[in-house]
Amino acid sequence: MTIAHVATRHGYGTFDCGGAQIRAHCRHLATVVTVWGDVDAENLDRVGEYIRRFILAGNPLVLDLSELSHFAAAGISLLHRVDDECRAASVEWTLVASPAVMELVGGSGEYETVFAFTRSTREALRNLADAIVSRRQLVLPLIKKTA
Repeated sequence: MTIAHVATRHGYGTFDCGGAQIRAHCRHLATVVTVWGDVDAENLDRVGEYIRRFILAGNPLVLDLSELSHFAAAGISLLHRVDDECRAASVEWTLVASPAVMELVGGSGEYETVFAFTRSTREALRNLADAIVSRRQLVLPLIKKTA
């Protein structure tokens, strides 16, 4: 058992949304918001409100839903609200989806172009790090020319 499991079991840093639990962790590259359990019509609004608290300008967001066992069809509206608010705040965000989420949003293929998916939080953070390196490589030649 890891420290994270012990902390979660005792409720440290975990927000209970009646069937869904949420934990946010600020990392160097992004804020990782992890949701596990069940997201249904009963708790969808509370889950959404809590997630949106972590959409902060200039800080990428990784929404980790990989441990969700149930994701209500209305969850699509939650993802669209997160996407809209991230766009408004100029925040890059990535979705880590469970099979339940993928069944709903990835099955038709229509949302794969709307939401940025990764297989894991680790992959999402690696993609963010790679993007930073790429941007720096684009800027370096400009800095050398002006120096």
